[in-house]
Amino acid sequence: MGHHRKALRTTAVGAVSATLIAGSALGLAPTAQADGGGIRFVDITGDGGTVLKANVVTPQGDDGTRRYPLVVLPTSWGFPQAEYLVQARKLADTGYVVVSYNVRGFWQSGGQIEVAGPPDIADASKVIDWALAHTPADARHIGMAGVSYGAGISLLAAAHDNRVKAVASLSGWADLIGSIYSGRTQHVEAAAVLDGAATLTGRESPEVRQVFNDFYAGNLAKEQDLIAWGKKRSAATYLDRINRNGAAIMLANAWGDTVFPANSYTDFYEKLTGPKRLELRPGDHATPELPGLFGVPNDVWTDTERWFDHYLRGQDNGIDREQPVQLKSRSGGGYEGYPDWKSVAATSRKVDLAGTTTIHANVDSGADGGVVFLSSILDQVAQVPPMAWIPLLPRRWAAVWQSEKYATAQRIRGTGKLHTTVTGTKENGTFVAYLYDVGPLGVGKLVSNAPYTWYGRTPGKPFGVDLDLFSTAYDVPAGHRLALVVDTVDPLYLEHNPSGAQLTFSSPAEDPSYVSVPLREQ
Repeated sequence: MGHHRKALRTTAVGAVSATLIAGSALGLAPTAQADGGGIRFVDITGDGGTVLKANVVTPQGDDGTRRYPLVVLPTSWGFPQAEYLVQARKLADTGYVVVSYNVRGFWQSGGQIEVAGPPDIADASKVIDWALAHTPADARHIGMAGVSYGAGISLLAAAHDNRVKAVASLSGWADLIGSIYSGRTQHVEAAAVLDGAATLTGRESPEVRQVFNDFYAGNLAKEQDLIAWGKKRSAATYLDRINRNGAAIMLANAWGDTVFPANSYTDFYEKLTGPKRLELRPGDHATPELPGLFGVPNDVWTDTERWFDHYLRGQDNGIDREQPVQLKSRSGGGYEGYPDWKSVAATSRKVDLAGTTTIHANVDSGADGGVVFLSSILDQVAQVPPMAWIPLLPRRWAAVWQSEKYATAQRIRGTGKLHTTVTGTKENGTFVAYLYDVGPLGVGKLVSNAPYTWYGRTPGKPFGVDLDLFSTAYDVPAGHRLALVVDTVDPLYLEHNPSGAQLTFSSPAEDPSYVSVPLREQ
């Protein structure tokens, strides 16, 4: 396990290096472009006296007599303070004061990385205080936005500071534990990417370092501590406060986000009671937003500006009258609008998982969720998701069920659900479920997946499992089948199968096994 984890971390650091090269470019090109355009680089005193490096962009030709809406942009994990300069300039040109700051613990800002802990939340309020005292910002019209880490901090700030009236949370999380520890399974490659970036560009607090170590070790004794640590850093924990404060919340994410799966946002979105919008489109973590950071016209940033224009500037641009849930299928086509998340799937179709199948653990069958970042980027730009040749998957290590061929296209929208009965030969275990679109030649394209881990079960005693697959939008062509594949090893996740473990999947007559596939009306 240690060697496996080390290999994952080496891979992750390589991926992070590429990300940081992009981040460095962002830190250089926009700065040169923006010189002389009302930009100041400043130091802001954050919580506990920690110095936060920041930049301020003000409207052109400001004569000091007007007040402007304020937008605060916390940086992404591992990115420098110049990350948002292109978007900040665009916002300022339309009448905003924009303050972007490097979150504590990264680059030249002081302090240590707290992973959106209480000091980070307090920092956001300190930045607002500073902006109101040192810029022509209007205290009545304050918004926050960010990508990834900045998205999570923005949502948390809206819960703790009622001055925040609008938020655009892009590729972030609402439930940190539900994102990186779903199904009680460590999403180890995603964690390694974050850890690697923090090591290269920042300074982890001792608490954060210990959390990462316990996470990699699969330390069950620390599980409740991990959950409590994550809840403190999750907007879902403070849902009542967010609803009470009434900020207008826009959430945007990618279907293939390997760091913060879309499910975290969809569940949270349904429980928001104020003005809200949910956008989901193809891609991986933060990849839909990245072109916009370079100034490339971009749907996410365009809608972010429209969101702020309406809720901070009072502009009647119609965004409040559009269907609030906007989805773009991974299979192509334009945006689809829905009144709410539950309306996305008009119906569902079950694929029966009949019979009894036993698989051996500890060997990767070849069915995998892909590589963090890379796989879903390929899906985004070329519609090439992770693939497996279903007929050749070794049945010793993979359980496979297939539907009949569909006469018409199946427009999958929403969250698939697996219901099955499992019997393990050991107390603990892990499996990963994959839903594939299988073409005439047997090549399966990954539609969705999710991991599941259990502890302390009586060996040989069956137990029921209900598992939500990661939400998606995917069109299965006519003449294709769906396949549900289960195996026990995937490089994306930490597995907990003791050596020699076997798992049996059954479908008792009184409680049949199935996967429920959510479908849009034809």
